[in-house]
Amino acid sequence: MVGDAGSVLTGLDGVRVWQEPFYRDLHQNPELSHQEHRTAGLVAGRLRAAGFEVHEDVGGTGVVGVLRNGAGRSVLLRADMDALPVREATGLPYASVAISADGSPIMHACGHDIHVSCLVGAATLFAQQQASWAGTLVTIFQPAEEVGDGARGMVDDGLVKLVGHVDAALAQHVLPFPAGSIGTRPGPVLSAADSLRITLYGRGGHGSMPQATIDPVVLAAMIVVRLQTVVSREIGATDPAVLTVGSLHAGTESNVIPDHAVLELNVRSYSESTRQAVLDAIHRIVTNECEASRSPRPPDFESYDRFPPTTNDEATTATVGAAFTAYFGDRHVNLPLQTASEDFSDIPAALGIPYTYWGIGGIDPAGYAQAQQAGRIAQDIPVNHSPQFAPVIQPTLTTGTQAMVVAALACL
Repeated sequence: MVGDAGSVLTGLDGVRVWQEPFYRDLHQNPELSHQEHRTAGLVAGRLRAAGFEVHEDVGGTGVVGVLRNGAGRSVLLRADMDALPVREATGLPYASVAISADGSPIMHACGHDIHVSCLVGAATLFAQQQASWAGTLVTIFQPAEEVGDGARGMVDDGLVKLVGHVDAALAQHVLPFPAGSIGTRPGPVLSAADSLRITLYGRGGHGSMPQATIDPVVLAAMIVVRLQTVVSREIGATDPAVLTVGSLHAGTESNVIPDHAVLELNVRSYSESTRQAVLDAIHRIVTNECEASRSPRPPDFESYDRFPPTTNDEATTATVGAAFTAYFGDRHVNLPLQTASEDFSDIPAALGIPYTYWGIGGIDPAGYAQAQQAGRIAQDIPVNHSPQFAPVIQPTLTTGTQAMVVAALACL
């Protein structure tokens, strides 16, 4: 396998010539979820030029490229394309100054521009070196990962029929680790995420006459406190879960008791049983606290921004991990369990195929080592979604491109 990877990667120097400017352009011109029209057009153009069969507007702005190269297995490689409503503060010469139609600043604060650039580079290399491999390569450039419905949107728009039989799905993400490193993990790797918006109902009135009201502010406070016991008292200590109340809105004036309050919660979990246990506990606690407070009507529950868990297939991860060790040596490390969430797994789930998802480092190794030595990683190393998050171009792009080539060849 390593010889095959070496053959496919012989054109890497030539790819770097356009790949780095391509990345800078994507970073400088980010697009929000479901609005990735320019990015999709650039991707489709590169794939067509390389000889791929290209399908555009899949699930909105998604792009699918298929390269058939004789008999053999079929492997799917995926990258996400969308950016975030974040004002960039990196100070880079190619920093984004993009503004959305509603006036929000836009930034590639999660590295999806890295993902797109690496996959376009890997696709180009496979197209240039077809004598070195056989089978079918499917490349998917997915919109709207940040809002959790881009993968499902592509599936609902006929992705399964479009790509046909596939044997394995592969994806990667740039993370705040030293650039040049690559990490794999069998089993659970990213958490499931569920966001809930809960409206609590009371009876409004004058702040001086609380006896004539049913105060939803007090009700909300009781619920927030009680929810802190779900993970600490209902979930086992060895079963990771997070429940965060990120928003509480009620009232407009200090002397007016409002008639409702709105809570927004986020749940992270790594198994369906834990996920359901936490969600059931939230519904039980909220419903019963409302009854105890004599709410005039039951609470409303709205679920949004749901992300599935990312649980790597052990056999596929072992195959890809062995290939990474053979190619990258000690730069291949164990990836820690991540509390972030992704919707990539909706694609292999729809196809009924195994998958693995790995991480690549994007932080300047010298800066990371200095922060580590000072015990200041949390303070000095910007993480994904930070306005200061800025992966170093190299060796991040090269490592990510190599990883996609090596992993795909291991599964072909």
